[in-house]
Amino acid sequence: MEPTAAAQLPVVDHRVTGRGAPKPRETSTSEQELKDMLRELVIYVIFLIDLCILAFGMVSIDMYHLNTVMSHLFMEPTEGEDGFGSIRTKADFWKFVEGPLLDGLYWDKWYNNTTLTLQNYSHIYYENLLLGVAQVRQVKVRNNTCSIYPYFHSFLDDCYSEYHYQAEDRSDDALRNESEWKYTPATSLSPWYLGTMGLYGSGGYLFTLPKSKQESMEKLASLKQNNWLTRGTRVVFIDFSTYNANLNLFCIVKLVVEFPATGGAFTSIHIYSVKLLRYITRYDYFLASCEIIFCLFIITFIIQEAIKIVKLKREYFRSGWSWLDLMLLMVSILAITFNIYSTVEVSLLMEELLSDANVYPDFYFLTFWQVLYNNMIAVNIFFAWIKVWVLKYVRFNKTMEQLSSTLSRCAKDIIGFAIMFFIVFFAYAQFGYLVFGSQVEEFSTFQKCIFTQFRIVLGDFDFEHTEAANRILGPIYFITFVFFVFFVLLNMFLAIINDTYSEVKADYEVMPSHKLPIRDLFRHSCDTVLTKLKMKKPEEDTQPAAEKSESKELPATRKKHVPKKEKSPSKVSELQTMKEKHQMMYLSAQNMASGPAQGYVTAADFQQLLSYTAELGKELNNTNARLRRIIRNMQHQKDAAGKPAR
Repeated sequence: MEPTAAAQLPVVDHRVTGRGAPKPRETSTSEQELKDMLRELVIYVIFLIDLCILAFGMVSIDMYHLNTVMSHLFMEPTEGEDGFGSIRTKADFWKFVEGPLLDGLYWDKWYNNTTLTLQNYSHIYYENLLLGVAQVRQVKVRNNTCSIYPYFHSFLDDCYSEYHYQAEDRSDDALRNESEWKYTPATSLSPWYLGTMGLYGSGGYLFTLPKSKQESMEKLASLKQNNWLTRGTRVVFIDFSTYNANLNLFCIVKLVVEFPATGGAFTSIHIYSVKLLRYITRYDYFLASCEIIFCLFIITFIIQEAIKIVKLKREYFRSGWSWLDLMLLMVSILAITFNIYSTVEVSLLMEELLSDANVYPDFYFLTFWQVLYNNMIAVNIFFAWIKVWVLKYVRFNKTMEQLSSTLSRCAKDIIGFAIMFFIVFFAYAQFGYLVFGSQVEEFSTFQKCIFTQFRIVLGDFDFEHTEAANRILGPIYFITFVFFVFFVLLNMFLAIINDTYSEVKADYEVMPSHKLPIRDLFRHSCDTVLTKLKMKKPEEDTQPAAEKSESKELPATRKKHVPKKEKSPSKVSELQTMKEKHQMMYLSAQNMASGPAQGYVTAADFQQLLSYTAELGKELNNTNARLRRIIRNMQHQKDAAGKPAR
């Protein structure tokens, strides 16, 4: 058998293509494809840098500091006064608003008790201008909105349910004409508030505090005397806004006190520092130019994706990367829309909101859209980095490609394991909720049970609370959960990953790499640019002409020795795979032979050539065995045909 005849046989790696073993991906990437990919990567990195500049230009450490000092002002008041977080009853609420709240809102004197120049305006911490006045709003429910068991009718006359939209009280007090006794409906665009006990609308009974601290104290005392808070009160909001000219930051503060149907009170504070006036300094105009570049990038990407959809049609939507690109574009379009809307609304409403100093300027609406825009940009950057990491660019790195192959190969096993894992996980979650839900805060809701169990897996858990709640089932729950979930299921998950990674690594050691390293291509591209800019001398080609001609003629010479014959359609794919593989082996060996160090072979190159030799030896032995079987079968057929003739 001639050596050229072996080239006609398909090359098969029996270590890889054995029964039950998945085949590794064989991809051949030309230098032109690598250049196109590198060009696309550079463009995308520029887009990512522009997006990061936009994102980090909207936030700063000053926002955190401003939020912190505002929180300390009301959560940690001076000695002898209870802070906002200590409110437990309606009496505590009135004590807070008459003391720490007014002290924190009205800064009319300097630290040495001298009166400030601007008496009509309050400067919190002497640096933050109080915009307009503060607003207080409560939401109530109607009486008789719940059912009383007949046995208790003689003991209970009133019944106020927990808050829901249908039970909200919208009636007016006929004996009083002030706004705090009249229901104010919600505006169409005002966002609702999701609290600890329910989802509350933006309407209610509201009033504003006067500009003077003394007048505010008198008004609060009158409301307290006339029982402004009732048994039906479910939540009270205290809203005010400040502006810091030193940092060009608006600070919107919302203090929330919820009075659930169980009695008592729960507090929460929300502070948002945002930059509503966008374009003031030179850096702001630089960010504006980055926003324009971002919009141009998005338009370009939309055109590219539209062209791909027209060319590929249904095939386009069968790729997960295509859906990632579409999600990235959708989030970008939403972020641009929010940005334009917020900028227009701020320019239109800023003068109107600040026109009257005796009313409450509702910046919470504008802040809501600004925070939403910031969140959209954050999600956009997240998907952009994920695209860089898991997209086709990482396949030029062997380690990243092995990781990608490992995850894709064990995806089915992980899905099957996840089903079993979450069945056990949710079973323990409902067990913990039913046993400890009424006594332990970490198990008070089913959602908290899920997060608590994830904390147990990570080692962050307080065992004493569950043991105190139930001395028998508490230890049983904890020990069995740790054993089955942590020691058994999690180790099974790691075993699946490790086993698959070992198989992928073994396949990649046998399978030669047909890809040009992207670092070499990037270095070559940089050298080309520097040469064109005359910043570097062009490198001379030291390869002998004889070797060049030999390298050019060798493939053609080898092709002439291959006999031409008709190929059946069933063998076309195998022969094509064989042809591509042997060509890549030849080109790889040729690249090693024509490297910069003539006559020198590195240990890695030697190992690669040794693996090629071992692979070809296996294929030759396999081919020899196949030919022997064919000859033996032909001899048997010949003998069987000769017997009837005799």
